[in-house]
Amino acid sequence: MAAIGTIAASGSVNAPAAARIDWIDYAKGICIVMVVMMHSVLGVELAAGETGFMHVLVAFAKPFRMPDFFLISGLFLPLVIDRDWRTYLDRKVVHFAYFYVVWVTIQFGFKAPAFAAETGWRDVGLLYLESFIEPFGTLWFIYLLPVFFVVTKLTRGFPPLAIWLVAAALETARIATGWTAIDEFCARFVYFYSGYLFAPYVFALSDRARSHPALALAALAIWALVNAGLVAAGASEWKIVSVMLGFAGACAIITMGTLLARAQWLNVFRFCGEHSIVIYLAFFLPMAATRTLLLLTGVIPDIGTVSLIVTVVGVVGALAIWQAALRLRADFLFERPDAFRIAPKKAGTVLQAAE
Repeated sequence: MAAIGTIAASGSVNAPAAARIDWIDYAKGICIVMVVMMHSVLGVELAAGETGFMHVLVAFAKPFRMPDFFLISGLFLPLVIDRDWRTYLDRKVVHFAYFYVVWVTIQFGFKAPAFAAETGWRDVGLLYLESFIEPFGTLWFIYLLPVFFVVTKLTRGFPPLAIWLVAAALETARIATGWTAIDEFCARFVYFYSGYLFAPYVFALSDRARSHPALALAALAIWALVNAGLVAAGASEWKIVSVMLGFAGACAIITMGTLLARAQWLNVFRFCGEHSIVIYLAFFLPMAATRTLLLLTGVIPDIGTVSLIVTVVGVVGALAIWQAALRLRADFLFERPDAFRIAPKKAGTVLQAAE
């Protein structure tokens, strides 16, 4: 756990590399690419009415894609959960709420004309207001994170094992109310809480993988075969099995991130992990534009190739939007202004995913 203390400011877009833990950035990078890939591939396939080779990768990643993201999001909570409520709410609620409001407004602005053509502008306004109750589009992750942070702090007086068991029961219960915040809370909280509760074991797993790379590679190979087999058989959706695959996949991505960090390979994933929230906020625009362009022109007939290109452009385009915003002094898109803080800003921090 000593390593955790070196990156209390983890998640800053401009944080120096020395202030970060490398394998976490690799793991986050893998996760955010998988998220963009999922939205890109399924969007292309839905619009085209057919599937391509990328569909197999999306299906393979489904059991662990979001569990790993939420587990990593909870890893550093032990460092900050004892902060006073004002500071805690500023870093863990107001922070994400600001970016949700900004980016839901941007996304809605692009989609509003299409909505208006179907239902009229009055209903568009109501739909915009509803997005603050029902998370809009791809932004449900940052909508839900503040809820997880607050619930975890509020339940500190309860036995941790009891909270974990309740969270696991909610995941296996397959709650389906039709409300995204409720359903995703029930399905994902167990992973976030596990990151918080079992952080020392997660760091120990990474240390072992770094010390025994051959054994770690063998474990990854076995996991990949089991995960692929259960997905192909349709068993990955079964109760209990889904939880086991979620945690197994999270451990696999952590191990993979550790091995990549150890070898200093595929640094593109590390870079994406360092800027994961930038990619998450902005990828929808280049993704949607590229999908529309390629499908309308038909210049590339293979749906799998189209999906791959849309995924790459979604990631690269989001980073380009971020850089353009910085150069055009539109920093408010990726940096919370002081006016929207309820506690003093930490020195040297910019758009922290987990302040």
